[in-house]
Amino acid sequence: MMDSDPVPSSSPAFGIPAHPFRKNKPNHLPTRTSILPILLPPSTLRPVAFRTFTRKHNLTISSSALQTLATFVGKNCGSGWRQEGLAERVLDEVAKSWKKAGGGVIVEEGKGASLKTILQTIEGNMSGGRVIVGKAAPTDDFSPRIVSRDGDRMQLNLVRISSSAGATLEDREEGESDLPSHPRSWIKVVDAFDIPRLTYNPDRKYFEVVKSKPTLFPQPSHKTALLRDRYNVIYQRLLRNESFQVSLGSSSVPSLSRTSSSFAPRQCYKLTPIANLLGRSGTSHLLLGMLSVSPTGDLSLTDLTGSIALELSHARVIPEDGAWFAPGMIVLVDGIYEEEETLKGSTLGGNSGIGGGIGGRFVGVSICGPPCERREMSLGTSNRQTTGEVSSSGGFGWVDFIGVGSERARGPRMRQIQEKYLRDLHGGTDDSSRTKIAIMSEVNLDNVKTVDALRKLFGSYSDLPLGERPLAFVLIGNFVQKAIISGDGQAGSIEYKEYFDSLAMVLSEFPSMLRRSTFIFVPGDNDPWSSAFSAGASSTIPRHAVPDMFTSRVRRAFATAIAELDRSQLSEPIGEAIWTTNPSRITLFGPVHDIAIVRDDISGRLRRSAVRVGQSADGFAVMDEGLDYQQGSASPRSSTEAHAQPIGTESHSVPSAVHMSRKLVKTILDQGTMSPFPLSLRPVLWDYASALQLYPLPSAFILADSEAASFCMTYEGCHVMNPGRLIPEGDLSSARWIEYDVFKNRGKLRELRY
Repeated sequence: MMDSDPVPSSSPAFGIPAHPFRKNKPNHLPTRTSILPILLPPSTLRPVAFRTFTRKHNLTISSSALQTLATFVGKNCGSGWRQEGLAERVLDEVAKSWKKAGGGVIVEEGKGASLKTILQTIEGNMSGGRVIVGKAAPTDDFSPRIVSRDGDRMQLNLVRISSSAGATLEDREEGESDLPSHPRSWIKVVDAFDIPRLTYNPDRKYFEVVKSKPTLFPQPSHKTALLRDRYNVIYQRLLRNESFQVSLGSSSVPSLSRTSSSFAPRQCYKLTPIANLLGRSGTSHLLLGMLSVSPTGDLSLTDLTGSIALELSHARVIPEDGAWFAPGMIVLVDGIYEEEETLKGSTLGGNSGIGGGIGGRFVGVSICGPPCERREMSLGTSNRQTTGEVSSSGGFGWVDFIGVGSERARGPRMRQIQEKYLRDLHGGTDDSSRTKIAIMSEVNLDNVKTVDALRKLFGSYSDLPLGERPLAFVLIGNFVQKAIISGDGQAGSIEYKEYFDSLAMVLSEFPSMLRRSTFIFVPGDNDPWSSAFSAGASSTIPRHAVPDMFTSRVRRAFATAIAELDRSQLSEPIGEAIWTTNPSRITLFGPVHDIAIVRDDISGRLRRSAVRVGQSADGFAVMDEGLDYQQGSASPRSSTEAHAQPIGTESHSVPSAVHMSRKLVKTILDQGTMSPFPLSLRPVLWDYASALQLYPLPSAFILADSEAASFCMTYEGCHVMNPGRLIPEGDLSSARWIEYDVFKNRGKLRELRY
């Protein structure tokens, strides 16, 4: 009897049985559509790759990676790569997987992720040139995680998650259950010597990691590289400012003249290299350079092309008395070039031309600091607050500046974790919670009043409920008033250790705080070992933490308090004492909260070395501290939030202390470094200069200056705080410190009388 199956055997004569394909067979898998591979040139795929990687995902693809992708697309997509849009979908999957794997902004092998591993994973889930949704979803169905690393090669473990939104959220909550259960677990203190050593490459317009091994005795070329890198960072920051960008609608660039030197808004400015001034006497120019003192003792301006004598007797500061200008700072000067036959003010002897001194002088009409740039603009996340997405206008969001992960690689994930913990801490309300850091500076332990003040201060916090105590306490030196290590030998060391032993006795009185708080200690210039040869004068920075031999009793106090604790009843990390460098960084939730700390009397050094600008500008002198801000124009994009009042718009009623604080903040942040001074005035370890960098701006900056008044103010989104002295001069019955709310990014001056 003939079988009713419509598909007969392929060879009945040889008795080969028939195995037909049933149309209604359950659990049937579709056949894999075959693709005829083609040879796809990289130049042909380049427009699609540029549209997908650069415009959509803000990534840059290297030539070798483009060649690899062209081979992959030609093999797996075939002739339909363009007409059916197969290539664009595959490249979109590759870009998403690359970013989830923590790859850098440049897509190439060995730059944070393995491109070959990503392509192998996607190839195994493709059919007919398309990624099968049931196997690998394009967005949330898999999450690449780094499980191992061998040199520059990384392996990716693709963790499958359900495709439904509800199941995805549920699985993510399960994945977060094993994460630390308290925000203090995410506090990390980064020493200055652990911060990545980065240098700006002006050709590639990107920050690169310095591969040479750091040393305390580097080659002389490293000193030149330090100053050149400072200039390049400010120069690229300036060109990103809209005041220095030509509008697409304008046909010509307006020229600068004496009447245009007030930095009026909505005007495009053009920088002139100093070497280009040759042969252009009597013309007006805008220069960017570093103030320096020539061998003849004259003030000069230097950039990467040359140096020229600078005359500031007819110049004015913009905004008026808004900042200090001292040798070592990079400034903008608008003025007129006057050519002379004799060379004056050359920093390189008698060589005139490119790379040497330019004959003549530059008569400044106005001078200002380079306008600062907000952190969001530097990282390319300026529109995150409104759209929740990163900006496509560039930025350095993929650069790991402080060693805790980049903003674009870890920022979104860390913000989700922060929001989850904030909900748990607040209990769904806006009540106060444990989100603050207590900051105190100039903690002179050799002063008996300081020990009493610390006992009262810690006692006031110990009486508070656990939810209202600070996350951390930051104690900043100098821990002694005089550098006793320098002259007393062994006796000085013993005396110094006894001061910390007295601090340990005070801390031992509050065991509950030692168990549940983080104590961070930052040294000053009078603390060992730098003071052993500097006698309290300005020593090289960055400088190491206080040696362990002096702090053993404090560590023992923490160990004793924790040993008496039943850890099974503790729902948060145990307390600890961290001895860090000067300067240093405190991070919370990775790159989300970046708090920079430096202990230095910067205001006094600025007053001693500042340049006079105006009719009396006949050299270097101390600038008048009694002046108030005048109404005037601001430099391009220059604005300051200080108690909701920007610099340049203050009235004469502003107190002198507030005026000086704003002046100090603007000077330091505009320069983008914690030490904008010549190396002869403030020595810097050349190979660790990147630890002093304030670019991009931190979310908060603790500027511990004992010679300046205490203040809290915000400038271009960076909240700057100066705790001042713990025991104010002339008042021995009170203690002053700052209470900083991390999540609100606001500090508050506190005072306790006893």
